[in-house]
Amino acid sequence: MDDRALLDIIRPVCGNDTCSDDCAILPLPCGTLVTSTDMLHERSDFPAGMTGWQIGWMSVAVTISDIAAMGAEPLQIVLAIGLDTEERLAEIVLGAQACCEAYGAVYAGGDLDAHSELTLVSTGVGIIRDGEPVRRAGAKPGDIICVTGTLGRAILGLTGDSRFWKDLCEPQPRVREGTLARLAGATAMMDISDGLAISLYDIAAESHVGMEISSGQIPLPPNADMNLALDAALYGGGDFELLFFISEENIKNLTFPVTQIGRVSKSLKITMDGMKLPKKGYLHHW
Repeated sequence: MDDRALLDIIRPVCGNDTCSDDCAILPLPCGTLVTSTDMLHERSDFPAGMTGWQIGWMSVAVTISDIAAMGAEPLQIVLAIGLDTEERLAEIVLGAQACCEAYGAVYAGGDLDAHSELTLVSTGVGIIRDGEPVRRAGAKPGDIICVTGTLGRAILGLTGDSRFWKDLCEPQPRVREGTLARLAGATAMMDISDGLAISLYDIAAESHVGMEISSGQIPLPPNADMNLALDAALYGGGDFELLFFISEENIKNLTFPVTQIGRVSKSLKITMDGMKLPKKGYLHHW
């Protein structure tokens, strides 16, 4: 069983809406708060060779990316750190603080404990002051499928291409782009942390639509093996770019670079170049 399948155990308790988005949503008179939490372990999430500073940065960045995927502005991060050795702490918190500062969030403390394996749990709060969050349920037939940035870099870095090592270890959440996509009229959005293919399936499931994409339109790193890069982009994860959907009428409102990779369809099929796209991506398994 994988982590998405385990959500079916939680849904009857918390409700479908709670389990369907990158963040929990709390409407308030001053705006809408969104909250997210992420747990990272050394063996599964921190490749050998990462510095402590990069571990701290990544642990915060993954949570800020979830906030960005709702079209929100990050406000505050708390970080629980289970240490296997106390000597690692200083460098980790410096990296966490640097990531918070880069995206305008406050590193507001957290918790410290001993653990047999280095484990970090990052919890973040963001705010939308001028509208509603962009959820996964909302993509409509005819919407254009858009992505930010270049996909596949993280896995190429993990598998030995040193040009992309920093992309793997120091992901850059698309906070500005998430807010601008929301203001432009994005109908659905999430980050591509687990790979493009499974992210398309996630949006399709919540929006009850299908997807048609073209492999030739997916933005891949230049001067890389295109077959490896395409596989990394589709199924590898770790890129933390944004996948969002917007009507043909509203796409003219976008004020930042994006790549159009396909369209939403009425059918419930997910296809690439006319063929069924495998439902694969980064998953935790039990």
